[in-house]
Amino acid sequence: MSLKGFVRTHQNLYKRPPVLQEYPARTTSVGGYMDKQQVLHTLQKAQEASKKRKFEQTVDLVINLRDINVKRTNERVNLFIDLPHPHGKTVRVCGLVDAQLAQAAKQHFDTTVQKEEFDALQADTKRLKKLASNHDYFVAQATIMPLVARSMGAVLGKKGKTPNPKAGCVVPPTADLAAVKKRLEKLVKAEAKTEASIKCPVGKESMDKEKIAENVMAVYNSVKTALPQEEHNIKNVMLKLTMGPVIKVEK
Repeated sequence: MSLKGFVRTHQNLYKRPPVLQEYPARTTSVGGYMDKQQVLHTLQKAQEASKKRKFEQTVDLVINLRDINVKRTNERVNLFIDLPHPHGKTVRVCGLVDAQLAQAAKQHFDTTVQKEEFDALQADTKRLKKLASNHDYFVAQATIMPLVARSMGAVLGKKGKTPNPKAGCVVPPTADLAAVKKRLEKLVKAEAKTEASIKCPVGKESMDKEKIAENVMAVYNSVKTALPQEEHNIKNVMLKLTMGPVIKVEK
């Protein structure tokens, strides 16, 4: 063999093998990635799978998590999320105010309790528990929040109804209560405290599907951002109507 042939042969022996591109395994259920078209497709399937009822059903979103230990406080999810569109469920609001906001509260909220009534309400535990059960949110005037905590904190706290600043439910005496009520109609709570799963309403079956899908994406993106490893902590996403089966969002 000539010198040139010897060199050429050994060069071929030591050539790097071609690099094979690796592709992620294809899965059927959506975990860390989801888009609006997938949501619309799943919503259509969920509506087709649910029988017609004599009442209007709610569309619920379920996000199941993975590699999350809800026993650790730093891994729990506890969010209030502003939806782009109202979710359609009736939201009952109780205002806890003094004279400065009393008139506006009576105009825009379902129930108004003025500070002069706090002591009597505190003494009537049965009435206070009923009040807590009949309302979704309690909005308190910031200047009397210590009185609210003292007289109602124990009962409202157990019901998860304590006025929460994160939800915009602790307001100044100059607050626009019409705007507060409007915001609460588009607010949902997404939490995972006792199990690695989040459930919340995102619309009614009669709503425009595009609006429901946009609500779903708003919750999904907010939850994803709040997770330690973001999309890697999302196991799957599902939609269902009140009385219908759970349908996974699929690729």
